[in-house]
Amino acid sequence: MIFSILDEYLPSICQMENINVNSKSNNLVSVLKVHFKGELNLARIKFISLFVIALTKVRTVSFENLARAFDTKAEESSSLRRIQRFIASYALDSDLIAKLIFSLLPNKEKLTLSIDRTNWKFGKTDINIFMLGIVYQGVAFPLLFSMLKKRGNSNSQERINLIERYINLFGVETIDCIVADREFVGEKWLKYLNNNKLRYYIRIRNNFKVFVPRKNKTVKAFWLFNAFKVNEFVYYPNIVKVNGQLCYLSGSKLNKGEYLILVSFTQPEKADYYYKQRWQIEMTFRAMKSSGFDIEKTHLSDTKRIEKLVLLIMVAFVWAYKVGIHIHQNIKPIKVKKHGRKAKTIFKTGLDFITKCFLNDSYIPEFNIFEFLSCT
Repeated sequence: MIFSILDEYLPSICQMENINVNSKSNNLVSVLKVHFKGELNLARIKFISLFVIALTKVRTVSFENLARAFDTKAEESSSLRRIQRFIASYALDSDLIAKLIFSLLPNKEKLTLSIDRTNWKFGKTDINIFMLGIVYQGVAFPLLFSMLKKRGNSNSQERINLIERYINLFGVETIDCIVADREFVGEKWLKYLNNNKLRYYIRIRNNFKVFVPRKNKTVKAFWLFNAFKVNEFVYYPNIVKVNGQLCYLSGSKLNKGEYLILVSFTQPEKADYYYKQRWQIEMTFRAMKSSGFDIEKTHLSDTKRIEKLVLLIMVAFVWAYKVGIHIHQNIKPIKVKKHGRKAKTIFKTGLDFITKCFLNDSYIPEFNIFEFLSCT
């Protein structure tokens, strides 16, 4: 009887242990080989696996700390030189990482794209990342980005280039709409969106001047919403011109003289719903920075090197978030505090679990963490 029970359960026990011991990076290598399908050689895939796993262990971009966390028998100094060579010399195709992340989305149609920037300063160097993410369950999965070699906002052509990259890779038919904050306006940009019939919801400044054809006059945008109650969201029934482009306006009066005013191509009545999803890309930036991998602590200043670092962090971030979703939905729901917010973010829940799997050799996880980077 005892032996029959052992015979029944021993294979599954061994399978669970195989997830946890010794060949941790090999498990990730196997998954990434399927994604990259000959686009990267095995040595590069092994390095990416070691780097991503190290990121989840140490949660910092310090090369020295990452080298110490490499799951290899090589000396720490050898791992450090390996990291330095990869970041300095290897050309990592950002489209490959974008395709990997896109393949992990359960739904690939009617997607909301959120665009925004994150920036910081290292010494006298401005590091300025313009990113496109796909809104997904509380965050935006980082997909494509460009390093702006300047301070401040992107220009219209840089925005168009990023959207064109997305369309070339994944098709215009996958886009439901684009959401963006106040800095993402411009005549050439809006004209591009209108001409390509790309639905968008973009915030504009309160005092932005708009032309009202019906009244044949130019007014400040907030005047069209000044008569309504605070927090009453409405859309202006007539077409207006913003930066010379025909569009709709929606908005509401906020407290302390502020307004939320959104410009859109069609369906202005849905503007409030879609624009609320814009903030999710900011949650992604927070996770990549102080709440997760501390990318701002990098001492890199060369944009090409920073780009490779960001790409590797993107993989680690998406992995942690997908694991967190699984835990929240299927293992143990995250507690909600009295103020209505989760006690811990989904990202942090997933990252903590992955870290535990790697740092505690005796821990046997309830599920295979590597399957969440698998497209099968």
